[in-house]
Amino acid sequence: MRIKGFSAMARNLSDVKFLTVAEVAETMRVSKMTVYRLIHAGELPAIRFGHSFRVPESAVQAAAGSHFEVGEEAAG
Repeated sequence: MRIKGFSAMARNLSDVKFLTVAEVAETMRVSKMTVYRLIHAGELPAIRFGHSFRVPESAVQAAAGSHFEVGEEAAG
């Protein structure tokens, strides 16, 4: 198991809900390739199991919140 971009935010992994890349893409309404790019750029923490990545659900929520724009900022 290799951890990419994963800090001490979740020391007890049994408490973390992990999502597949496809689930993250569906949740964020982006392509799977975009999710892979975010992971490889270090913008989205993920754990690699063999050839697959798993992303903590809390990281998806944090990423969505940090990219969310409200009101006039989004329009301009």
